[in-house]
Amino acid sequence: MLAEDRCKKILDILDSMGSVTVQQLMDELDTSESTIRRDLVAMDKKGYLTKVHGGAIANNTNIHTQDKQNRSEKEQIARYAASLIVDNDFVYIDAGTTTAVMIDYITAKNVVFVTNSLTNAKRISDRGYTVYILGGEFKSTTEAIVGDEAVVTLDKYNFTKGFWGTNGITVKNGFTTPEIKEAMVKKKSMENSKEKYILADDSKFSQVSSIKFADFEDAVIVTNALNNDNYKKYKNIKEV
Repeated sequence: MLAEDRCKKILDILDSMGSVTVQQLMDELDTSESTIRRDLVAMDKKGYLTKVHGGAIANNTNIHTQDKQNRSEKEQIARYAASLIVDNDFVYIDAGTTTAVMIDYITAKNVVFVTNSLTNAKRISDRGYTVYILGGEFKSTTEAIVGDEAVVTLDKYNFTKGFWGTNGITVKNGFTTPEIKEAMVKKKSMENSKEKYILADDSKFSQVSSIKFADFEDAVIVTNALNNDNYKKYKNIKEV
């Protein structure tokens, strides 16, 4: 893999997770420790991220992060996703940048929400809605609840709709994410949702991360105008 491609993948991972270890990057990119450390040093010098002991954290001022590169696309996706929520729905909202944006556009009444994101929980509550947050392990870098206990908590819920982010989408590998504890929560919450929506800009297509949490056909994919013609034929893709 070329250095430029590794750089993009590292930034994609940081966009989702907030921080990452050298070991995680070695596993995700199938690259040696020395190469990863060299990449992190170079990217830190360019201001793309902040290198810390054993890994790196996202640089919020970095104009090259996926969040800023695709802000308008995320807004379009989030606005459409919010319109899918109707009065009296019982909704699961995943942690993530696009799911966070959709909260501002929700107008339905008497909706109850469940989330694994402390940030999303506060924003939903500030909008005047009832919101429940999962119990479990707190991941400070993403302010999300993850792991076994969160999965157990999800057992009691049956959602009318759910909305998730993803790091990668392919027909063969389905929806993937770099971190196994987050994947466990995504997988279980999707299993307990009647209607399932993946919110992803077109940069996530043809990308594969380490951990699969659902099959390609398991959810409707809400995305912006696709540049990849290979996916346009699939009926579960909604371009907005």
